[in-house]
Amino acid sequence: MNTYQCIADDVKLGENVRLSKFINLYGCEIGDETKIGAFVEIQKNAIIGKRCKISSHTFICEGVTIEDNVFIGHGVMFINDRYPRATTVNGKLKAETDWTVERTIIKRGASIGSGVTILSNISVGESAIVGAGSVVTKDVPPNAIVAGNPARILRYIHEDPKDSDEHD
Repeated sequence: MNTYQCIADDVKLGENVRLSKFINLYGCEIGDETKIGAFVEIQKNAIIGKRCKISSHTFICEGVTIEDNVFIGHGVMFINDRYPRATTVNGKLKAETDWTVERTIIKRGASIGSGVTILSNISVGESAIVGAGSVVTKDVPPNAIVAGNPARILRYIHEDPKDSDEHD
C-alpha cells in the first residue's frame, strides 16, 4: 500500500479501483472501476458503486450510498445528522449510541457539482444533476437539474446525446 493512503483492513475494494494519495477509507465499500481523488474521506457503512468518480476534497460520511456511474465533484460534503450536537443534554461527549445515522442515496448516473452540500435523509434521483455550490435540502427527482441555496429545479433532462456509446 502507498505510504500516503490510510485504508483500513475492513474496506471492500472492487476490481480496478483507482486510488489517489492522501485518502482515508474505513469500513466502506467501493465498487469496480471507481476512481477516488486525493484528500477524500469515506467513512464506515458508506457504499460507493461501480464506475464512479469521486473528486478530490470530498467527504462521504456514514450512511451514504452512491449507486453506479455517479460523478461527485470536488469538495462535496455529505451530512448524516440533521441536529448535530457534541454533547448529550447531561453535558457528556456524545457516543455512537447517542444519535441515529440519517441515510442519503445518490441514484445511478447522477452528477453532483463541486462544492455541493447534501443534507441528511436525501435522495438524488437517477441521472439528476446538482449544480456547483448548491445546498440540497430536499429530494431531487430523476433527470432534474437543480441549483442554488436551497437547490431548486431549473429544468429536466430529456435526452443527452453524449450518453451514447459512440462517444466513449
